[in-house]
Amino acid sequence: MTFFDSDEPSSTSLSDRRRIRAVGFAVFALFIALIARLYTLQVLQSSTFTSLANQNRTRVVITEPPRGLIVDRNENLLVGNQVIESITVQQSAVQKDPKVLSNLSTLLNTPLSQIQAAYNNPQTSPYAPIPIAYNVSKAKIIYIREHPELFPGVASSLGTQPVYPEGSTASQVLGYVRQISSSQLAQYASQGYQAGDQVGQAGIEASYQKDLRGVPGKKTLEVNYANKVVATLSNQPPQPGNNVVLNMDLGLQKYAESSLANEISTLSHTYDPTRRRYFTNLSGAVVVEDVNTGAVLAMASYPTYNPSVWVGNISQSTYNSITSPASGIPTLNRAIDGLYTPGSTFKLATSSAALNSGLISPYFYYNDTGIFNIPNCKSGAGLCSFHNSGGERLGTINITTALTASDDVFFYNLGYMFYSNMNKYGQTPIQNMANRYGFGKVTGVDLPGEAAGLVDSQSLRIALHNKYPQAYPYDTWYTADQIEMAFGQGETVVTPLQMANAYATFANGGTRYVPQMVAGIVNQDGHLVRRVKPQVATTVKLSPLDRSTIMAGLEGVISNPSGTAYGAFQGFPLSKYPLAGKTGTASVNGFEPNAWFVAFGPTTAPKYVVSVVIDHGGFGASAAAPVARRMFEYLMAHPISPPVFSTPHIPAGATTYARYGVSSSTTTSTTTAKSSTSSTTAG
Repeated sequence: MTFFDSDEPSSTSLSDRRRIRAVGFAVFALFIALIARLYTLQVLQSSTFTSLANQNRTRVVITEPPRGLIVDRNENLLVGNQVIESITVQQSAVQKDPKVLSNLSTLLNTPLSQIQAAYNNPQTSPYAPIPIAYNVSKAKIIYIREHPELFPGVASSLGTQPVYPEGSTASQVLGYVRQISSSQLAQYASQGYQAGDQVGQAGIEASYQKDLRGVPGKKTLEVNYANKVVATLSNQPPQPGNNVVLNMDLGLQKYAESSLANEISTLSHTYDPTRRRYFTNLSGAVVVEDVNTGAVLAMASYPTYNPSVWVGNISQSTYNSITSPASGIPTLNRAIDGLYTPGSTFKLATSSAALNSGLISPYFYYNDTGIFNIPNCKSGAGLCSFHNSGGERLGTINITTALTASDDVFFYNLGYMFYSNMNKYGQTPIQNMANRYGFGKVTGVDLPGEAAGLVDSQSLRIALHNKYPQAYPYDTWYTADQIEMAFGQGETVVTPLQMANAYATFANGGTRYVPQMVAGIVNQDGHLVRRVKPQVATTVKLSPLDRSTIMAGLEGVISNPSGTAYGAFQGFPLSKYPLAGKTGTASVNGFEPNAWFVAFGPTTAPKYVVSVVIDHGGFGASAAAPVARRMFEYLMAHPISPPVFSTPHIPAGATTYARYGVSSSTTTSTTTAKSSTSSTTAG
């Protein structure tokens, strides 16, 4: 055997060393990566994982705060918070002993299905007691405490619910609160709202939800691996909401509601000999506004209802009753959402347009023969002749007399004059002035659900034809359409608030204010948070001569023997408190006319405007004017004082949340009220 010696390494040993070196580099790289990862987890991201760990062991429970109060301008309580004792149950207790719910059903005399529905409410927190029943009697709460073996995990909890010390007064204005809906939750989630929160659904409660809500409480709980609460880590009590002070005067509001209700009660189902038919179930509205600020001093809508029906769980039958057309839809605020043909009350806009544009002057006269015939109108082309509603013939008159006597023929002629001179005055001179007065657009009042109304025009007819071709087969604008629009008929519809605001604009010299329901926001210590200042929407410019010409006509409506409301105001002290106004009797196909009356005064220095409408009430002079007269009689005897911004008056003996503490005449030594969530548990 022959052996060969060599100084060079073999190829096998060289390959092994290379593999060892590669493995070493790989191990080193992995080691460095591991160190880097550990550094990232333990140093760079330590706060993140600490937060996640804390989230795994903690749960946050939000406590709803007591809502702020709603008061009138004189601190009279309209909506408060009544302290009640409710029954809650822990979910863990029911999971261990499902008979708890049936025991509660028996004790509370409530169907088990209703108890189970409350327990299974998907909007309740899994870490907070579930509300089962509200406003439970003291005797039943004591029974629960004396029998913990039957009611493990059941607690009596002090909370609050809305209370309405004035009953149905201003119910549509105040609104109501209910549990937040799924759509609202999606909309307001970014503002901290959670499932189960109570939010305003209508009226002031909705408009000023942010102010009334307050600051929710926050409780942080520690849970174990089984997700059971073992400790309370922190507790931030809720802060009650701010109080809302309305411009409303409670006495005036009550008087408006009672006057309207009495008038409607008198008219309903009585026989109208003029039209030879019976009045139906009537409805209506009243608005009283400060002409110099836009403050709404009273807003009545009939029929009405008691908002306390919303407290707790409203029954289906009650809900159907207050929202059904058969009952008159009492939840509807007709002052802002009721749309009515204005009739002759619209003549304010036509008069202003005719004088302001120069179509006529205050010295223009026209011969009223009782009928207006459209020139060159051919038979079969539609309506060619228009008559005065009462068949009267006033002879040669000017615009002042036409307003006083509510002459239609004079305004038929104005409509025709505008139509035949479109090249000079444009296609919509009356509509433009009506818009300046606020007709056909929302006023901007601080209430939800306001209707915009309509002012008839060719563009409106085109829109109606495109949307409802069967009801509106034509999209053209004829001479007769212009004539009807000029005296408040056709497709024009307005709200009682728009009517009040329009005449307030004329009364104060031409400044249209945004109507304001709220005067200011006050905190729980009685300090003014903010004042709602008057807001100007626009102005209506009339020359002093034109304004005095219209004013004389409106004053004559009440003070002149030929005025349409002269009889309704016989005996009223006009020498001490002069008034100006306008009647309206607006035709409605197949029904009695809408009865309107709007007035302002005293004309020497206007303060108040009153707008009244009774749906299908007949003549404005006989149905609506008496209500307005009574309102001015009240205002003469009870002038409105400036709003008060301090701690509101709480009626003696009332069970309400007053500022941060509970003032209650019904709490006992058994349970001490310290917050809206204090409770005592059985078992």
